[in-house]
Amino acid sequence: MLMTKASEYALLSLIVLAKAGHPLDADTLSKELDISKSFLAKILQSLARQGILNSYKGVNGGFELARHSREITVLEVMEAAEGKSPAVFSCSPSQEDCPSNKAMSCGLWPFLNRLQGKVDAFLGTLTLEAILEE
Repeated sequence: MLMTKASEYALLSLIVLAKAGHPLDADTLSKELDISKSFLAKILQSLARQGILNSYKGVNGGFELARHSREITVLEVMEAAEGKSPAVFSCSPSQEDCPSNKAMSCGLWPFLNRLQGKVDAFLGTLTLEAILEE
């Protein structure tokens, strides 16, 4: 599956943070987005570890964008939220990923791999700024 809840929540959080223009804590974000605080906190920490968010501790702490929204791509957000590259199908990134071990004889794999490449290229050029402008 390409877009999981983790990726969706990561993107929604980034939209709220970009519009806020100042740090927001996980509790505030979880209430605004109606998302489990513990699940969201894990996602936010992953985004911070990947340099997408800055994380501040303390009373006035929270999270804010580490870079301008035009420098953050949907692909890197999804990779940070998922801990791996997003895949259209489980076997599309490489033949070794085929769950049935039949990729070498699979007539669909070349098509799925090309589709994966096009999706990755699109997500790699789609920025948070473009989403905010929609």
